[in-house]
Amino acid sequence: MSIPMIGLDLAKTIFHVHGIDASGTVVLRRSLRRGQVERFFAALSPCVVEMEGVWRIAPLGRLLQRLGHAVRMMPAHYVKPSVKRNKTDGRDAEAICEAASRPTMRFVAIKSEDAQTVLALHRNRALLVRQRTMTANAMRAGLAEFGIVAAQGKAGLDALLKELAAGPQGLPEAARAALSLLAVQWETVDALVRKLEAQIARLARADAAARRLMEIPGVGPITASMVVAKVPDAGLFDGARDFAAWIGLTPRQDSTGGKQRSVGISKQGDRTLRQLLVLGATSQLRQARAKGIRDPWLRDLLARRPAKVVAVALAAKTARIIWALLETGERYRAKDLPENLPEGRHQSLPAAA
Repeated sequence: MSIPMIGLDLAKTIFHVHGIDASGTVVLRRSLRRGQVERFFAALSPCVVEMEGVWRIAPLGRLLQRLGHAVRMMPAHYVKPSVKRNKTDGRDAEAICEAASRPTMRFVAIKSEDAQTVLALHRNRALLVRQRTMTANAMRAGLAEFGIVAAQGKAGLDALLKELAAGPQGLPEAARAALSLLAVQWETVDALVRKLEAQIARLARADAAARRLMEIPGVGPITASMVVAKVPDAGLFDGARDFAAWIGLTPRQDSTGGKQRSVGISKQGDRTLRQLLVLGATSQLRQARAKGIRDPWLRDLLARRPAKVVAVALAAKTARIIWALLETGERYRAKDLPENLPEGRHQSLPAAA
């Protein structure tokens, strides 16, 4: 059987197939059980299979590619406007075909097993980091009820753990025993986080693209490995700004009547990657303040805008550099900056927010 394009709607057990010919006429509508999918597509001539880019799609996409089909995935929210009237699985498959036929549709690359493995490590790390933060906050709150308060940050928490282990005065023994359980849990989760971070760092060092990205200031193994796993093909983006917009680091437009107005950043796209880039930029700014800012662009921007705004701008610039390195395969080359600044030039910069 020869069908040029097929829209495939996925479910847990039942898949719906919607096939159209070159003119857009419907030539096939049917449902398949999970065990029938491979046999059905193996009997088809090579065609274009369109699917929504949901979390469980990658193994099926790789299977269809091995069978000789061209697989294209779209973000699910781009398909939803094409659904007519009531939602059914069959109409979802039809909407997938209709959405994929648009010349401006954006598609998502199929992730490899290695990329999925790296992202699984990142998800586990993010879960453990949340649990670690919750445990630390619970310890702080419990001790604060008895008047034992520590400074913010990691140093304050370490001091709190030492004080709890020593048995602070004014803390009942039963309360100390209960809070000590939280301390044990925090140390256990912290050890797991460090173990995952070490594993992610090893995988990043073993990947050529990730090693190149780690040469960029503000990009470490966590950020580099996540970028490489989530962006298997930089060519899917029209350019560096398109990549920064995908992360949500470009200005949000609120324009009307021919008047251009930008309101902050869009904060659309990949939230986790955006957070990592902003954190890296913030760390880069902190180091630059301590050593003296040599980059004229960064120095002038800090003189005009708040530090947090500058951190976001620096993160957007880093995102553009990342795309360029992924697209060209080149290594990062730092600008030639003046070694010495006029005395006191960087001391007049505003304090970090």
